[in-house]
Amino acid sequence: MAPTCEVARNLLGMKLVRRLPEGLVSVRLVELEAYVGEEDSACHASHGRTQRTAPMFGPAGIAYIYFSYGMHWLLNVVTEPEGRACAVLVRAAEPDENIELLRKNRPHVADHLLCSGPACLCKALRIDGALRGCDLVDGDLLFLAQGEKLPDEKILCGPRVGIGYARLEDQLAPWRFSVIDSPSVSRAKAKISLSPAPPRESLL
Repeated sequence: MAPTCEVARNLLGMKLVRRLPEGLVSVRLVELEAYVGEEDSACHASHGRTQRTAPMFGPAGIAYIYFSYGMHWLLNVVTEPEGRACAVLVRAAEPDENIELLRKNRPHVADHLLCSGPACLCKALRIDGALRGCDLVDGDLLFLAQGEKLPDEKILCGPRVGIGYARLEDQLAPWRFSVIDSPSVSRAKAKISLSPAPPRESLL
């Protein structure tokens, strides 16, 4: 299994596909955050295994979906061998296929903002707790599909968002990855500095 930061980086440009009663809809992933196990104080798993965090403990390739602040569903991809409790938060995506369905789920929103943020993405794709634990590799209702492989110069990295509760070193870890020219990267881009990503082999 690849380390979680490498997985987060490699997921950029891939497609996330959702099967709805009206048909298939897909988006292109443009912003992701890595959460690296129980030793990462920003990670849910830092408090140990609970009913909520059980999917994080594996196997790799399943969906860890949780309800945030009693308002929003958020989607994560579990990334490492069973028991390791690492995941990648899907923060933002660009519309790809069947954009009409995304517009239906988030009316009166500009196209580039339909999935610009983790809660927005879940609302646009109708992702909720019913999909918790689903197989994102070989599944049918929600799954990853091959997209564009991005070169290093197209990728930025920087600190993760909304983790003020974490240790300072974890707050500053450059584990948020985004596509440099995407208009769909979340609004947090303006608040948190991003830098060119290091070469793949130096991520961890």
